[in-house]
Amino acid sequence: MRTETPVTVYRKDYRPYPYAIPEVSLEFDLDPDSTLVQSKLRVQRKADAAPDAPLVLDGTDLQLISLRVDGRDWPASGYTLDDETLSICGLPPEAVVEIASRCRPQANSTLMGLYVSGGNFFTQCEAEGFRRITWFADRPDVMSRYHVTLRASPDFPVLLSNGNLLDTATLPDGRQQAQWEDPFPKPCYLFALVAGRLTHRETTVRTASGRAVLLQVYSDPGSEDRTQWALESLERALRWDETRFGLELDLDRFMVVAVRDFNMGAMENKGLNIFNAAYVLADPQTATDANYEGIEAVIGHEYFHNWTGNRVTCRDWFQLSLKEGLTVFRDQEFTADMMARDLDPAAAASARAVKRIDDVVTLRAAQFPEDAGPMAHPIRPESYQEIGNFYTATVYEKGAEVIRMQHTLLGAEGFRAGMDEYFRRHDGQAVTCDDFVAAMESVYMRQHPGRDLAVFRRWYSQAGTPRVTVTLDYQPATRRCTVTLAQQCPPVGVEKRAGSDYVKQPFHIPFALGLLDPQGRAQPLRLGNGAAQDTVLLELTQARQQWVFEDIPAKPVPSLLRGFSAPVIVEYNWTDAELALLSAHDTDPFARWEAGQELATRQILGLAAQHQSGADLRVDAGFVDAWRALLTDPALDAGYRARALALPSEKTLAERMHEIDPRALAVARDFLRAALGRELADQWRNAFDANQTPGAYSPAPGPAGRRALKNQALAHLMAAEINGAQTLAQDQFAQADNMTDRLAALSALVNHGHPDVAAEALATFYAGWQDDPLVVDKWFALQATAISTDVAAVRALMAHPAFTLRNPNRARALVFQFCLNNARGMHRPDGDGYAYWAEQVLALDALNPEIAARLARALDNWSRFVPALRTPMQQALQTVRSQPGLSRNVVEIVSKALDLAA
Repeated sequence: MRTETPVTVYRKDYRPYPYAIPEVSLEFDLDPDSTLVQSKLRVQRKADAAPDAPLVLDGTDLQLISLRVDGRDWPASGYTLDDETLSICGLPPEAVVEIASRCRPQANSTLMGLYVSGGNFFTQCEAEGFRRITWFADRPDVMSRYHVTLRASPDFPVLLSNGNLLDTATLPDGRQQAQWEDPFPKPCYLFALVAGRLTHRETTVRTASGRAVLLQVYSDPGSEDRTQWALESLERALRWDETRFGLELDLDRFMVVAVRDFNMGAMENKGLNIFNAAYVLADPQTATDANYEGIEAVIGHEYFHNWTGNRVTCRDWFQLSLKEGLTVFRDQEFTADMMARDLDPAAAASARAVKRIDDVVTLRAAQFPEDAGPMAHPIRPESYQEIGNFYTATVYEKGAEVIRMQHTLLGAEGFRAGMDEYFRRHDGQAVTCDDFVAAMESVYMRQHPGRDLAVFRRWYSQAGTPRVTVTLDYQPATRRCTVTLAQQCPPVGVEKRAGSDYVKQPFHIPFALGLLDPQGRAQPLRLGNGAAQDTVLLELTQARQQWVFEDIPAKPVPSLLRGFSAPVIVEYNWTDAELALLSAHDTDPFARWEAGQELATRQILGLAAQHQSGADLRVDAGFVDAWRALLTDPALDAGYRARALALPSEKTLAERMHEIDPRALAVARDFLRAALGRELADQWRNAFDANQTPGAYSPAPGPAGRRALKNQALAHLMAAEINGAQTLAQDQFAQADNMTDRLAALSALVNHGHPDVAAEALATFYAGWQDDPLVVDKWFALQATAISTDVAAVRALMAHPAFTLRNPNRARALVFQFCLNNARGMHRPDGDGYAYWAEQVLALDALNPEIAARLARALDNWSRFVPALRTPMQQALQTVRSQPGLSRNVVEIVSKALDLAA
């Protein structure tokens, strides 16, 4: 075997497909070992295409049975066939092309195209999986209406595809048949079929216009009692999209199907969403509060794609953030509104703030490192070698922040007007990010005559995380405060290839600002002739700009980037006393949380430096006082306090180190947690006792927040080895009536309890849940990230009968969790962790290149680590790259890591 040669695809090289394929008819004779697919394509050569342009169709791992054009066998001289394409020459301007082919679902371990999981058939076609089903123009700008016929033995009684069900029948030979029709044009990446023995839960609801529509959630037999939350979430998503954006379900039914083996979280196939079972199945005994929230968010995300992704889709894969960034923003807003529903205004504001904090934590842990590494790319990339590698935090999470900035600039009503205009212009089309911004710009220009979003568009074409330096000049005599913002963003990732000729331009950054007086009271601010308000929105569009605020009675403390109004890094030299004031009094809940996080970051980085130098570790008493104030503030609800008291993640902290030393960070962070546990033991115990949640389990924000704070208290008490804490954990583990509390107690015991107690608890947990794959994933993940787990321990876990690399969830639970989230075990100076990583990347690549490439990302920032780790990391990357037969997915990741190291 030899490594597949990567081919770079450039956005500038986009050319429209020369043929339209308005109608597609597909017939499947489903068999696990060999499925017959008969496709009938109505093709029309476009007026501007060359008369001799061939019809080039994509195909992978297919067997051609026959090829006919307009009812006649097409001669072998009229087509060419290779490993990746079927090119048909000499077609008339309009023709009907019929192709019969076979694929092998049972042998398809990539989980792309048509495959078998748990004895059932499923598909995954985004981005380029349809070519594994039949030959087709596998690109998003070819949109067709589909008629699908499914036939299978009685072993597969449920036969589903996109759109509306036309007919079912039992054939003379006993096989089952179902016919489906999708009335809306779609690209082939949105095609789906499901066939097998499944159960379902359903409800009929009426849309805003009064149509009755059927909502269904399918899953394995015996799991139907765990799909109620998913079905309820689907109905809530339908109602929210009608209310917030005026968008109604356009089909007679909407189906969600849970599958155990799936590369991603879920897929928005038109009307037939296929989901990783982890984002469908839930009950209090098996799912945590985070699982419940995740299910609701992902159900919402895929449902919202029905308009932002399906009715209006991407012209090409460079435009991926057109649908993903926009839909992540929509699911974030949906979740925030669901968390705030039925709450009084103050509680609702706190719940929305908790969601905003969680989203920013995710962005900083996943996307900021990406922006600083060799895979850095704009939310609309200029090139790629394997599109599967660009389903990234940049495209999704940063893409959502770019949408949110447009929402901030236009306001809620203006953004809704922009969305209405977007659909008015482009419903039923495959379009670009520029088309979306143009719709928003039409509203912005009405709001701000003489201004446009030309500078804002740079967010789509430039990579990296801008840094905004803030300078505050206060003149007591004039009571005038001048605020200066300066931005910089040096070239990153592929931008470095252009050398000194590449010049980054300023971004358009909406920067929300408040000023507090020395007592922590918000100061009224005025911009121009506008009304005075606590928060003003500064629009930074140049390298450096100034704003002057009058009648400020005393030197203020700035509250910066309120609500995280832009995905930037703020540089301002607050004193610790100023941060403590903001942490105690800032009226913006995000900025208040941010101040506490900055205090904690300074503590942990200082402790890490002490550890590196061999000095004794000491925690500042002022920091402990600030944490005590947060812990005991009766005005803060439990959910917000849980976020405010959570220490910054090691991934976020690493971005603040000149040379990353993950083991030093782990030691420092654990030391600070234990110190806070000792110093605030009484307060933590009070929080543990005061936040019990008696009564029936509910995933609502109130009880979920109390559980979060209670379990955080337990973790601190255990880390500090407070007398009686282990008994608290053991009792909670034994008596918990929900998975959130049970798993939190188990985590405390595994990481901080006596080894014998931890081993017994782990054995008890597995014995109770060994037949539930999603709970067993939790069991593996907990051990993978445990403080005591090293390479030998994780290898032993891989030998467990319940482990398999073939299931992506199981691989993510053990291998990914160890490599990505266990600093002590992974980042050993002897390189043992990196050698393990290389072995698993290669093993996964032989099975499932998409999953292997995601694991390969674990080392892409290797050049930013301390020298003792840098060399063995580089050697592990070189080991992978030198392996013959690598997939294009992995080749792109490791090559960029080695060749474009930051």
